[in-house]
Amino acid sequence: MSWERQQRTDARLLLSGLCLFLAIMLGFPTIANLWYSFSDVSFQDLTGSGFVGIENYVDALTNPNMWSALLFSLRFAVVATVLQVVFALVLVFVLHPLVQKRPWLIAPLMLPMMVSPALMGMMYRLILNEFIGPVPVYLDMLGIYVNFLGIENVYATLVGIEVLQWTPFAFLVLLTARQSILPEVEEAAVVDGATGTKLNFLVILPMLLPTLGIVTFIRFIDAFRVFDHIFVLTGGGPGNQTTSISIYIYKLFFKENELGEAIALSVILLLASLLLLQVGLRAVVRRTEP
Repeated sequence: MSWERQQRTDARLLLSGLCLFLAIMLGFPTIANLWYSFSDVSFQDLTGSGFVGIENYVDALTNPNMWSALLFSLRFAVVATVLQVVFALVLVFVLHPLVQKRPWLIAPLMLPMMVSPALMGMMYRLILNEFIGPVPVYLDMLGIYVNFLGIENVYATLVGIEVLQWTPFAFLVLLTARQSILPEVEEAAVVDGATGTKLNFLVILPMLLPTLGIVTFIRFIDAFRVFDHIFVLTGGGPGNQTTSISIYIYKLFFKENELGEAIALSVILLLASLLLLQVGLRAVVRRTEP
């Protein structure tokens, strides 16, 4: 047996255990959920003995509350992602020279993303409380009354918390990409007359575009499936105003006992996410190819 064939055989043997583990841990739940999505499963009958065909899928797609939650998630994800990426990019351009001399400055910048989203939501639920929160109290002392969790401000508050917590992630990834740019490239650009703003926008930014695309894609997916801090802060309210698609599925499953419809909607979102992932990966690979 040749050395290359032996290497391929060894690789298959090493991967077989991982594939078996994934098949058991992911394959069985996937098959079970597919069955549940075509049945009348409920907490009273967890076996889902009654086959209902595509009824759950039709109910999921024709429910106006679902479209409202989907629209909120898309709007939230787009706005939060754009703000995170823009702020992170500005921080990279501003702080890169400083971080090169003092790398320890990265540590405090990473603190917000070290806090769990649920705990972050609880913290801001107390800090921004209309009656006892320190921020509204101090603003009221200055003659400024703001109800951060009221109908008129709750969307901006939720987006602001998301941006505050996850901008450090985008900053860290983009900073790593910025530091990987060879000094010789910058020196050549400076010799050609590209300095300051020209250097950043005409030389550095185009080289960061592949990483920028990956960061944008990751943050969009993560913001789209937001659950924790919105659930803690508002529970999806007032009314259904801040109900994301994740919270909507949670309510369908646990509060309305519509397990089949909730699972069917989850399957639809999974397939849509896989399609979006495929498109995103192709775009990134095409961009990075020489």
